[in-house]
Amino acid sequence: MSKKVISVKFNNGLSCPILGLGTWKSKPGEVYDAVSSAIDMGYRHIDCAYLYGNEREVGQAIQDKIRSGVVKREDLFITSKLWNTYHRPDLVEPAIRVSLSSLGLQYLDLYLIHWPMAYKEGDDPFPSDANGKVIYSDVDYTDTWKAMENLVKQGLSRSIGVSNFNSKQIDRVLQIAKIKPVTNQVECHPYLGQRKLLEFCQERGIILTAYSPLGSPDRPWAKAGDPTLLDDPKVKLVAEKLKKTPAQILIRYAIDRGIIVIPKSVNKTRIADNFNVWDFKLSKEDIDVISSLDCNGRLIPQAEGREHKDHPFVKEEF
Repeated sequence: MSKKVISVKFNNGLSCPILGLGTWKSKPGEVYDAVSSAIDMGYRHIDCAYLYGNEREVGQAIQDKIRSGVVKREDLFITSKLWNTYHRPDLVEPAIRVSLSSLGLQYLDLYLIHWPMAYKEGDDPFPSDANGKVIYSDVDYTDTWKAMENLVKQGLSRSIGVSNFNSKQIDRVLQIAKIKPVTNQVECHPYLGQRKLLEFCQERGIILTAYSPLGSPDRPWAKAGDPTLLDDPKVKLVAEKLKKTPAQILIRYAIDRGIIVIPKSVNKTRIADNFNVWDFKLSKEDIDVISSLDCNGRLIPQAEGREHKDHPFVKEEF
């Protein structure tokens, strides 16, 4: 089944499966089975992050699949991310080593700066003052990027990139980079189509990766009455026409736009359904119908760092 997966080529010549399994919000006790099942079904790309707090269990599933001969390490594409409290250049290498140890790996295929905002250094992921406001660090993400480049030179990560960076921030990184970011991982779905950012990144040889491609229906701050992308009439109309699920339509929508897509699920049936997207394509008409839903509808605002000078969504940058 894994042979069907389309791969994209990064600007450094390395390839990445265009469809992966996301692990954000996948709880310990659930994520082992999710990753194990996904690998059995043909997934070869697993998206992780230190902040998710589940890398040890993800790693256990990966190691068990390698040990049992289901996959070899080189068959897999494993991503992790540098959290905001480890932006200081001397903390970048120790941070990736923590993730590598948890995952049981010698190297990552991709390591991302999770957000452009630096927080006060330390083990508390959201260090806060007496008023509950996050305490920031003055580390500049361009200095963090230089430390990220050293990880490639040391063989700790084959590729490096960014996440949640806006166009201006990407340009600042490119001005100082000796190694270009291969991807920018951002929230992207039909309510937040990211057309301008996609074009901007494509012009610079950077591939967009879409997180929350299904609209993150299980996001903790969702309120009753919030629009649900999977239930949107236009999405359902296309799904019914093509005899596919709304989730399959949304995943294929990203793939047909050349975007890497990492839907999260711990449900075996949905993990299988989400992977069953290789036997159809959306027509231009279908893509136009779904694209018409774009309303700049951001669902993951990262409110904790809102007042940080490097918060990517405060200004009208794309």
